[in-house]
Amino acid sequence: MQAHSHKCSHKSSIESANRMRTVELLEVKEENCTTKTLTFQDQICKLAEPGQFLMVWIPGVDEIPISLSGIRCDGVTSITVNAVGDATRVLNQKKKGEIIGIRGPFGKGFVPVKGNVMVIGGGTGLGPMMPLTEKLVETASKITVMSGVKCQDNLLFLDRIAKLLCDVNSETICTTEDGSYGFEGLVTSQLEKKLANEKVDMIYTCGPEPMMYHVFRLAEQYNVPVQASLERIMRCGIGLCGSCVIGEIRVCKDGPVLTSEQLRRIKDEFGKSRLDWTGKKVKQ
Repeated sequence: MQAHSHKCSHKSSIESANRMRTVELLEVKEENCTTKTLTFQDQICKLAEPGQFLMVWIPGVDEIPISLSGIRCDGVTSITVNAVGDATRVLNQKKKGEIIGIRGPFGKGFVPVKGNVMVIGGGTGLGPMMPLTEKLVETASKITVMSGVKCQDNLLFLDRIAKLLCDVNSETICTTEDGSYGFEGLVTSQLEKKLANEKVDMIYTCGPEPMMYHVFRLAEQYNVPVQASLERIMRCGIGLCGSCVIGEIRVCKDGPVLTSEQLRRIKDEFGKSRLDWTGKKVKQ
């Protein structure tokens, strides 16, 4: 009877999350030249885990998956959007007071651990790492946040990171490909230096998949577990349509955060290929 009740409760929570809700934008904050953070209130989102995502409906345009970049216990929730396509460009033009639709939160998020942890965000991939870092402040003995971007203009959340980490054992490392801020080069080069000199208990990462694949390979080399948030085309968000499949894994339902063990099972495709809008496998 208890198992039945648990199943009913689980089914009910999924049905509630999958119901489209319209929300009013409370704030639209410019983070850098192409990226904005949109804030709204939703009582279901206050239960979200870091790394989970929403299906965001932009009326008249599209519905797209976006990870949560802010989760608060009063339901104030945020997403951080880089204007790279038609839908995200329209979303970034939204103003305070306008309405969007949301479903979710969906998927499996990051699991905070104790010990020495590394948080690695490439570009806007730093977004879902922010609510994760808020959790890690309570569990980890040391947190190293690494942010890798193309140039100084693409940097995100520097003030927020500094505020979050000011009272804990921590380090922040920024890399720019053109050398305009922090270390010049790729964030994975700095990761390799750290792994060669420190015992690390967990690596968390989100960003471009070639970067995450490099992170995964380094982690395997140094025998460190990884949790990586993958991005795929998603239509349903609940494991039905198959548009986000990689190997045997449905990213929307089994992920978007995958463990080292899951990544090993899809290593022939991870960082190499994905399904396009027609369902055809294409190179990354």
